[in-house]
This record gives sequence, structure tokens and C-alpha cells, in this order.
Amino acid sequence: FISLKSLGSSGINAEYGQHYYITNNLRGMTTYKSINFKVFGRVQGVFFRKHTKDTADKLKLVGWCKNEPDSTVIGVAQGSSKNIDTMKKWLERTGSPQSRIDSCTFTNDRSIENLEFTEFTIERRKKR
Repeated sequence: FISLKSLGSSGINAEYGQHYYITNNLRGMTTYKSINFKVFGRVQGVFFRKHTKDTADKLKLVGWCKNEPDSTVIGVAQGSSKNIDTMKKWLERTGSPQSRIDSCTFTNDRSIENLEFTEFTIERRKKR
């Protein structure tokens, strides 16, 4: 139970004395989408990660991307469902100006209640 004073007037289902019952479907409660991606093609050495970060920032997405030893770029993106869908299209079709995208796979597509990152970053491989 949550007091009305701490909640405001949204999401009230039923009144029980001085406390109010709140459903899990609160109005205004935000759910986010999270995806993992892997991009194949000419995506290293063509500023693909920089453009991925710039696009994610414009779409207000959080997560990360990095180069892999197999010449792909992998990453995680999280944010609104609409903006994740826009990012997926960008990763599949657009990329950086000098890139060539052969294919892009998406895994771990899920709904999340809280974002797991605070910004979108470019991860660097550690040199051995």
C-alpha cells in the first residue's frame, strides 16, 4: 500500500481506508526494450562504432558497442520500443557512410523495467 500523498492521483484503482491499492499497470510507468546486436560486413575501420553511438545518442538510447576479433561489431541498446525499432533499421540498412552492412542479427530482445546503463558508450578491446 502506498499513501496518496506520496503517489499523487495517477494509478489509483481502489480506495482502502486512507491507503490506495496500486496495480502493476500504473499509468506513466515506463517499460523499456533491450536488444543485443551483431553487425556483419565492412564495419571496422569505417567509423561504424562512432556513428552507432551518435545515432543511439540522438535516439536517447543507452548501451554499448565494440569491435570483435571476427571483424563484426557487437553491442547492446536499450530505450523506448519505438527508438529501438528505429535503431534496428539503422543497424540493418544505414550504418556509417563508408560501411557495408551484409547482415545484422538481434538477440535477447526483451522488455525491461529499468535501463541497465546510463549512456551509450564505445567499448575498446584490451590489447594483450
